[in-house]
Amino acid sequence: MRCIKCSSLEDRVIDSRTSKDGFSIRRRRECLECGFRFTTYEQVERSHILVIKRDGTREPYKAEKLLSGLIKACEKRPVSLETLEKAVEDISASLTADELREVPTNSIGMKVMNQLQEIDPVAFVRYASVYRQFQDVGEFNDVIESLEKVSPDPSLQPDLFGSSL
Repeated sequence: MRCIKCSSLEDRVIDSRTSKDGFSIRRRRECLECGFRFTTYEQVERSHILVIKRDGTREPYKAEKLLSGLIKACEKRPVSLETLEKAVEDISASLTADELREVPTNSIGMKVMNQLQEIDPVAFVRYASVYRQFQDVGEFNDVIESLEKVSPDPSLQPDLFGSSL
């Protein structure tokens, strides 16, 4: 493995362990030339999946692109990056399990919406508005009404106007 500091090819593995997702191995390495320490990940090479876009073009599936879309949908929401990375891993594993070489974007979009619906309803509506290309407010209302309403515990809400109303 080439050192990212001095480009030497001589290194030694200091520590090796399975990563959090269980699908890769995390290795800590030390360059024998300059002593710089760095981390590498080793994972099974999955068969390449092509995504069929709406216009019919095909491009390689990229988990990074999926994560970027989830991050945009969850912007300024109380959702951790770890939660989004886990969602991307689940979606990628699902696509691999389907054993398809080509997957239409609408199939991936539905998997993303299913994940977001469980993670954060606001992010779900944001993503759905872009994914389904909403044209008017009525379409927003339809999606919002389709969500299961979970009423918050009233004891957790402050009484802003007092009980005199």
